[in-house]
Amino acid sequence: MSSVFSHGELAVIRRAYAKQILTLCGIADDPRLEEAFAAVTRERFIGAPPWLMSRGLRGYDTVASHDPAVLYQDVLFALASDKGVNNGSPSLHARCLHALNLREGERVAHIGAGTGYYSALLAHLVGTRGHVLAVEFDPVLAQRARDNLADLPNVTVVQGDGAEWPREDVDAVYVNFAVGRPAEAWIERLKQNGRLIFPLGVPQPKPSPGGGTHSLYGAGLLVTSKRAGLAVRWLGHVSFVCAEGRLSQPGEDRQALQAAFESGGMEFVRSLVWRQSATPGRCCFTGAGWALSYDDVPE
Repeated sequence: MSSVFSHGELAVIRRAYAKQILTLCGIADDPRLEEAFAAVTRERFIGAPPWLMSRGLRGYDTVASHDPAVLYQDVLFALASDKGVNNGSPSLHARCLHALNLREGERVAHIGAGTGYYSALLAHLVGTRGHVLAVEFDPVLAQRARDNLADLPNVTVVQGDGAEWPREDVDAVYVNFAVGRPAEAWIERLKQNGRLIFPLGVPQPKPSPGGGTHSLYGAGLLVTSKRAGLAVRWLGHVSFVCAEGRLSQPGEDRQALQAAFESGGMEFVRSLVWRQSATPGRCCFTGAGWALSYDDVPE
């Protein structure tokens, strides 16, 4: 893949891209995250041109240029256009990764790793003493991720159902597809003070024009495992491709969850009630074995 820019010039372009992405999210000071975006080459993970740029409801357009420099903007590029799977919005991920607040030496599970771009960013954030478990359901994308991340000793790529991972305790879980409920492993494998970010969503009734099924309603949620319970912070409205595998099955909570989104109030959720009774009248949503409550978790 050739560029009119030299290796050094592309590094400068990535540095500018990193600063612009953080500025778009309103992040004034996160030098470690900025360095991660500046260090990881996006073209390595998107694949060879011609590239397909997502136009949302209008599907995909072919990118006229084959120069990697064009990839350094806040745009979604297709990884598997027939399934609507993209290398997602850098500014959205920057906002979520900033909230995840990873520290060096931590262990993180990346569920829905695609071809590994955001896994590489996670690996940069946790450093050589940390570890990233990158899980991808699609075998073709998983193999691409394995190839792309082969030179990073602190990353392990697994092809499998994201609902079944992680299988060991971790400091953080970062989920990159929409689900109607969190998987048990994401909650129960979190260490104390561990963080989970996942997109809660209701699928669209029909596949998207560009392929795949995306969320009709969606909320990014940050869950923190505290001694007294699971604290929640709303990260904003999000739209992701919906889960494959076990979590793709329509659940008994789907209609109730859609009603909760349509009624509003998701942004005021402060805790996730897991496998215990929720206080009547204090929940935005109550499902089978879990609920989203307006009550704070005691410190």
